[in-house]
Amino acid sequence: QVQLVESRGGLVQAGGSLRLSCVASGRASTTYAVAWFRQALGQAREFVAAITWGGGGTYYADSVKGRFTISRENANNTMWLQMSRLKPEDTAVYYCAATSQLWVPRNSRDYDYWGQGTQVTVSS
Repeated sequence: QVQLVESRGGLVQAGGSLRLSCVASGRASTTYAVAWFRQALGQAREFVAAITWGGGGTYYADSVKGRFTISRENANNTMWLQMSRLKPEDTAVYYCAATSQLWVPRNSRDYDYWGQGTQVTVSS
């Protein structure tokens, strides 16, 4: 089993920045990649960004490309999502997820482990 714990989100004004972290424990070494998803009220859960533990390849949704940066530190099994130039439409519950698939999925169904989620609210 793998446990994922996200840092607390928060409230930020539009144009501002916020950094989320996710720490993996347990059998984190059995996972290939970690990702962030988000779910706005009444909306489906959507892919935000992903990174592989090994090569560090990164993947982004078009809606966040150029504004968000995903990174990781293998020694501490920690992953971060640096969010800049935030917009009100970025408001959502953000989830950290990990997959054992040997590729980087963008569909939430392909992720095996999930954090509890953290609220990010961007005010206009």
